[in-house]
Amino acid sequence: MLNLTKKWALLLGFATCLALPLTAVIPLPQELQVLETPPFVMTEETSLVTDSAFRAEAEIAAEELRRSTGFALPISDAGAEITLPAIFFQKDTAIEGSEAYALEVRSQQVVIRAATPAGAFYGYQTFRQLLPPQVYSRTKRPGVKWVAPACTVKDAPRLQWRGLMVDDCRHFLGGAAIREMIDAMAAYKLNTLHWHLTDDQGWRIEIKAYPELTAKGATRDNSALPRDRWRPDGKSYGPYFYTQEEIHDIVAYAAARHITIVPEIEMPGHALCLLTAFPELSCTGGPFKPRWMWGVEPDILCAGNDAVFPFMEKILDEVMALFPSKYIHCGGDEAPKDRWNVCPKCQARIQEKGLRNSHHLQTWFIQHFADYLESKGRHLIGWDEILEGGLPKGAAVMSWRGKQGGIRAAAMGHNVVMAPNDYAYLDYGQGLTYAQDPYEYNGYCITVAKTYSIDPTAGIPEHMQRHVIGLQGNLWSEYIWDGADQQWKAWPRAAALSEAGWTAQEKRSWEDFAKRIPGAVTRLRFLGINCAPLPSPLEPVETK
Repeated sequence: MLNLTKKWALLLGFATCLALPLTAVIPLPQELQVLETPPFVMTEETSLVTDSAFRAEAEIAAEELRRSTGFALPISDAGAEITLPAIFFQKDTAIEGSEAYALEVRSQQVVIRAATPAGAFYGYQTFRQLLPPQVYSRTKRPGVKWVAPACTVKDAPRLQWRGLMVDDCRHFLGGAAIREMIDAMAAYKLNTLHWHLTDDQGWRIEIKAYPELTAKGATRDNSALPRDRWRPDGKSYGPYFYTQEEIHDIVAYAAARHITIVPEIEMPGHALCLLTAFPELSCTGGPFKPRWMWGVEPDILCAGNDAVFPFMEKILDEVMALFPSKYIHCGGDEAPKDRWNVCPKCQARIQEKGLRNSHHLQTWFIQHFADYLESKGRHLIGWDEILEGGLPKGAAVMSWRGKQGGIRAAAMGHNVVMAPNDYAYLDYGQGLTYAQDPYEYNGYCITVAKTYSIDPTAGIPEHMQRHVIGLQGNLWSEYIWDGADQQWKAWPRAAALSEAGWTAQEKRSWEDFAKRIPGAVTRLRFLGINCAPLPSPLEPVETK
């Protein structure tokens, strides 16, 4: 591990900042060398210079830096006459990797080199973390000397999917909260936002072919009371949903920050809001209404009903038009087979297709939509329950019930995103005392140290580890009431996940990370994120 304490200390006199030491970046770069030479000082004379390929990244950098510094930071095209000091965005096709970059900070210039816009963006994020933490402020911070230590960095991520999941169904967050989460994710090189948009408690996406989905599925009669999930609050909730125009704008906002949004449309389970609008697609015919209690609903889509398939395909067509993501999440979790086991149509389907039981019926059901998405140039990803009757061809698995589902799927040659509930469920408590933490949890606890300790490829033979494409933290919203609540639970643990997904396993050390994570808390708070404090003492937990 890099021990940078002495070199950072040499530079403390150059910065006017909080009573915190200058700290290294998160996630830890693959190679970082601090130079014992004068630092870079950003001033009113500083400009940005960019190759045309990175113009959009330079504009985001200038916008963010202007807010906190108050400097003009004009942007010039490469080749124009410039004066120093300057920040350069340079295209370098010799740098290998779609998110790789090189960074050099000298006294008069900062040079960010990359082959791709994503790499240039991440190079800027590393440079931003080298500046005083006030640089993350959304308002001007006078009196700060904007100093970055001289250094060189060569960097690229370990995994291609580094994500967070947000759930808008149990409690609706709204566009402002989603954008704030995107800003925080971008600062820590997280690149995938998994957006849970449909469930038993709410249908949150406008589908123009079926306006009844939001007319009947975006409102529920009650919600569970805080700290008493078995009692209703007696208050109508909704209608809450995103229009397609709002979704288009959020997807574009994320894409500009190199974050892919992966939508989730649950099937065949967690579909009660859909069935409220279209009860004929169930096994029983209803009537139904959106569920106010948290938990699992027995009524699911009828796999024996031929009408279900074109109906869901039309929904997926509109979803794919909104979201250009390679993967479309189709759920597949917590689909009780009670109705299928007694439904004449479902039993006839099992006989017709020569299936063994209802678990294999679900595999057949998911396979249909995996094939449909493949025909459109996309891929299906689902929760690890889709393994239960045999894994559909071409499907990727998001492993949430521990890591075993992901280990099995990788052994079968399927792509895997690890999101195990014993490491990565960020809606769980985080080890704070009752006095420190005003928010509600479900009783489980995952500390920052526990989250950091995850190794997403552990238990998988080396030759199969390429199938582990990512790592993700999940933020289910049964106990998340708004954006501030969500931020508190996500951060700083999401920063620990970012390092687990980005930095090579052999370079990671909890002891080193524990020295750097307080700086992340400070930066996030300047960014306006309602970041939780670190537990005290900040100690690792025993892991298996």
